[in-house]
Amino acid sequence: MQAILIGICAALFFAFTFVLNASMELSGGSWIWSASLRYIFMVPFLLGIVLIRKNLRPLLIEMKRQPVIWCFWSLVGFGLFYAPLCFAAAYSPGWLIAGTWQITIISGSLLAPLFFETIHTNNGPIQIRGRIPFKGLIMSSVILLGIVLMQMEHAQRLSLKILLLGIIPVLIASFAYPLGNRKMMAVCDGRLDAYQRVLGMTLASLPFWLLLFIYGLLTEGLPSKGQSFQALIVAISSGVIATVLFFQATDLVRNNMKKLAAVEATQSMEVLFALAGEVLILSIAIPSTVAWIGIVFVIVGMIMHSFVSSLKRESHI
Repeated sequence: MQAILIGICAALFFAFTFVLNASMELSGGSWIWSASLRYIFMVPFLLGIVLIRKNLRPLLIEMKRQPVIWCFWSLVGFGLFYAPLCFAAAYSPGWLIAGTWQITIISGSLLAPLFFETIHTNNGPIQIRGRIPFKGLIMSSVILLGIVLMQMEHAQRLSLKILLLGIIPVLIASFAYPLGNRKMMAVCDGRLDAYQRVLGMTLASLPFWLLLFIYGLLTEGLPSKGQSFQALIVAISSGVIATVLFFQATDLVRNNMKKLAAVEATQSMEVLFALAGEVLILSIAIPSTVAWIGIVFVIVGMIMHSFVSSLKRESHI
């Protein structure tokens, strides 16, 4: 339950991403700056936190052991996650991106066979290949159905081009984020805390963001002060606070694929928080009756998913 609550708190801060990215696009800002500035701004904050906690040296030693692996999976988990998400913001409103992003609930479950989980038996701990948690997947489908109902009437008004350019990049991001996160958890194997891991992945993916930054200078010119400030807010709220909270939640259940899927399912709350933010900040229309029915589905699906994931798995040798 602790991991679930931390995951919901992370979803609240992640929601700032969708609201502020939508705001930046409405004001004419480029997705390139929304993406690259977030991670560039994250570095000094995370570096300061890790230095204060006197944990920088162990991180650098860990990264030095496997630099290629760190760079590759950080690029997948951060680069192929956030760049497509910002690109999609140029073609779709924030509520649709937040809704589509919830496919990560199912994406995370489908990735289970790529990893091993620890099972404790009378003969000691053993590792077995993860299995797709079908019961949890059914609960995730309930959440997804709720999100579809929430966004259905809006999606009908969009052209096919906007749907494709807005949805396909988010689908890519939905697999990249849990894949990169889980691979780095396996690489670290509990030796680093959430702050160290987020800083390490940010540093390892920094060459990608700097290249994107240079590309932005050549094609878009300097970002506006308004977009830079909003990107800074996203970096602090979503990039630092939300990411660290989410990584802490996944660290708590890293050896149990069912519970890990449940934690990732908490991110469905992002669409509720993003919707509230857009209503208050961007003055979008209040949800319809159908949308509120969808909200109920999301809440019920969350409760059901948490219940299923809490059941202990019996081990037989």
